[in-house]
Amino acid sequence: MIGSGPTTRIVVDVTFLCMDAPPAGAAPVLPAAYRIVRQPAPEAAFYRRLYDGVGQDYCWWMRRVMPEGELVALLRDPRVEVHVLWRGDEVCGFFELDRQVPGEVNLAYFGLMPGQIGQGIGRTFLRAALDAAWASRPQSVRVNTCTADHPRAMETYLQAGFRKVRMVREVWDIPDRLGMSVPAWLRD
Repeated sequence: MIGSGPTTRIVVDVTFLCMDAPPAGAAPVLPAAYRIVRQPAPEAAFYRRLYDGVGQDYCWWMRRVMPEGELVALLRDPRVEVHVLWRGDEVCGFFELDRQVPGEVNLAYFGLMPGQIGQGIGRTFLRAALDAAWASRPQSVRVNTCTADHPRAMETYLQAGFRKVRMVREVWDIPDRLGMSVPAWLRD
C-alpha cells in the first residue's frame, strides 16, 4: 500500500533525544480553559483527526498509510497512551506515550493544532506530557524530532531537559495521494 502510486521524495535529518531524569522544579499549570484527557483506546478515526491535524504542516505521513487493523491494534495496546489537550469542546493537541520497550517511555508523538501554536501553551503541554511519561518511573524518556518538524521543536526539547543521542539522515517517499504540502526545501 505504501509503494502504490507516485511519491514525493524528501530528505530529513532525524535527531534522537533522551532524558535520564524527570524535569526539575514545579510544573507550570495549564490555563484554566484547558484540560488534558487520556483517551484509552481511541477510535482510529478520532486518532487520525489528531494525527492529521497536528502533523499536516510537518510531513507526518506514516500513520496515514498504516493499515486500519494495525492502527487499531496499536491504539488498543495498553502500553500505548494517547492524551488529548482540550479547550472546551475544541481539540488543541495531543501526545502519545509508548511504553513497549521495558524501562523506557517514548514520546512517540507530541504537538499542537495549528491554531494553538504561538499561544504560549506548548511548553506547559510538553511538561504535562513529560510528567505523564515519568509517572511510571522509567529509566529514560525518549523522543525524536526531524528537520520537517516545527523549527522550534529541537530547542523546546533541549530546554525541557532532553539531550541529543544521535542523528541519522532518512529519505522518505511520501505518497502523493495523501495530498500533503511538502516544503520545497525538504524535497530531494
